[in-house]
Amino acid sequence: MEYVNIITHIILIMSLGWYLITNLQWYNYKLDRVIFKHHKWQWHITYFLSPIILFYIIPEPYFPIYFYIVYMTSFVLWNRKLDKPLVLTARVKRFLIILLFVTFSMTALCLSNPKCTNMFIFAPLVLTYAISTILEKIFFISFKHKGKQRHQSIAGLRTIAITASFGKTSIKNYLYHVLKNKYKVYKTPRSVNTIGGIVLDVNKDLPLDTQIYIAEAGARLKGDIEEIALFLEPQICIIGSVGEQHIEYFKTLDNIIHTKMELLKSPKMQMGFVHESVPIKDYPTITKFPNNLKITKSNLDGIWFDVEVAGKIENFYAPILGSFNAINLTAVILVANYLGMSIPEIKVSLMGLPQVEHRLQKIEAGGKLIIDDSYNGNLEGMLEAVNICTNHKGRKVIITPGLVESTDEANILLARAINENFDFVILTGSLNTHLFVANIDKQKVYVLKDKSLMEATLAKTTKAGDLILFANDAPNFI
Repeated sequence: MEYVNIITHIILIMSLGWYLITNLQWYNYKLDRVIFKHHKWQWHITYFLSPIILFYIIPEPYFPIYFYIVYMTSFVLWNRKLDKPLVLTARVKRFLIILLFVTFSMTALCLSNPKCTNMFIFAPLVLTYAISTILEKIFFISFKHKGKQRHQSIAGLRTIAITASFGKTSIKNYLYHVLKNKYKVYKTPRSVNTIGGIVLDVNKDLPLDTQIYIAEAGARLKGDIEEIALFLEPQICIIGSVGEQHIEYFKTLDNIIHTKMELLKSPKMQMGFVHESVPIKDYPTITKFPNNLKITKSNLDGIWFDVEVAGKIENFYAPILGSFNAINLTAVILVANYLGMSIPEIKVSLMGLPQVEHRLQKIEAGGKLIIDDSYNGNLEGMLEAVNICTNHKGRKVIITPGLVESTDEANILLARAINENFDFVILTGSLNTHLFVANIDKQKVYVLKDKSLMEATLAKTTKAGDLILFANDAPNFI
């Protein structure tokens, strides 16, 4: 029986470690965010605290029965249902290997020491977290220094850094597609925007023949963007639209604005392109945008707009959805022109602009018109998506969790706009359900508690001729 208890203890510690590192990976390895900012705190009780408490309550012969039949069954099923499961990166593997080694070592010590009590049975988790955190900081300092050297070794490289409350990934992708017609351009992949992700990208994937490197900079804390600015030292800095996105981390809009402005601390900045939502004084090295922007038309075929470039009003067209994207494209046009592209070259590039995946991406399938805006999580963008869909003549269906990391007031405003324009509303997750149910006609609302049932639900509730808008998408840990 003693061997059964030892094996159970080891598997229990490794399960708790798996849960801990999964949550740390979701929240950028910030323990305080896992503890205080987690959107599904009840998971901590079910999958972390309960087995620890019951370990001391359930008598020894019966705990393994609870553990294997109840806990492990629910834990395995929980992992299988996650739409964002643990990715076994090098960091995660190091954590799990250290945890296994520490657990075996402490178990062996307890077996040989009769004074060892159950009080210390969960010590491997604490010790492993401490060791792992110290090691990762040491590794990162070395890796960051190596990345800095590699970045500086590329002759003639010009770096563009982009930050914003929303739209930075779109600006990055649009700018890449315009500039690549004239220069050798490389951009950070997907939504990589943390110092860790950028350092990894520079070390592993930045080609040595790159002429222009485009990176986006995100933040959860004051100083995050400054660290990126001092690492990359971009010559061109873009600050896009700034609003209350991530207000729960920064508390006030002023804090958000000042954090975004950290990008301008780049030692090598030659020109900054700053959205008018940022209250910055006029400087010779600052260009504000949008510059006399006028949107002439916006529908499901694209956007047409006029903007002033080098003192002259120019008209442009881009086959992408959302009038707000004209603001992002204004920044792209101004930067491309600053880097030496002519207006005709920019116009041609914009007309061939591909849709950005999951950002007002238009798809036709099975007789249904799908607007995939699942990567858009700000109020302005989601309201624009709702507005674009009003032109559709058939039934309109929306799938959304609402706004994440935003205010109740913003979610209520969004819910009322949806209620006015959509025929059927599928709510995913529980984060904003109470607000939406209170502000949308009850006969229109369907709450989808399990996202794995999304496909079956859509098959039952939609038909040919419907427009389906995927507005924002939050992983099921939110």
